[in-house]
Amino acid sequence: MTSLLRHAPAPLWPRILAAVCLLLAGSAAGRAVDEKESTLTKLGQLAPAFTVTTLDGKPFDLSAMKGKVVLVNFFATWCGPCIAEMPALEKQVWQRFKGQDFAMIAIGREHTNDELVPFPKKREITFPVAGDPKRDVYAKYATQYIPRSYVISRDGKILFQTVGYKEEELAQLVSAIEKELARKP
Repeated sequence: MTSLLRHAPAPLWPRILAAVCLLLAGSAAGRAVDEKESTLTKLGQLAPAFTVTTLDGKPFDLSAMKGKVVLVNFFATWCGPCIAEMPALEKQVWQRFKGQDFAMIAIGREHTNDELVPFPKKREITFPVAGDPKRDVYAKYATQYIPRSYVISRDGKILFQTVGYKEEELAQLVSAIEKELARKP
């Protein structure tokens, strides 16, 4: 009796895993390109001017902030990374730099001020928040993707900009604020 050697078919899961990894890598690369293309601002340019009304009824006019270092953050209440970023912005940025030549505004993309009223208390944040229901302000900076943060120099130029929330980028954002605050006006 002759035995035939048969080759067992290779398991399918390694091939599936490899395909998924390639797809994710391509997707991440594609998103990076999309993020870059969706960003309408460049480092070193004057930050686009805007005025919003904060939840406490005060105007926040970026043009009036000359001489201060400013952080502009765009978020949405339904955005997971935005929500994850808020406590870090409160503790590592706002609590650290408020009272210095520093200003900050978090702008709720596609939110009215009325919608945002419960948000700061719920998220335990104390920095100024304002709505941008029609994306009027956001449209000056980007076409898509949040959260987004911009550090603006004392002379109104964009020093640092980031899309998404990563702790290492938050450290770079904090460093950019520190360096600009150390620079005398």
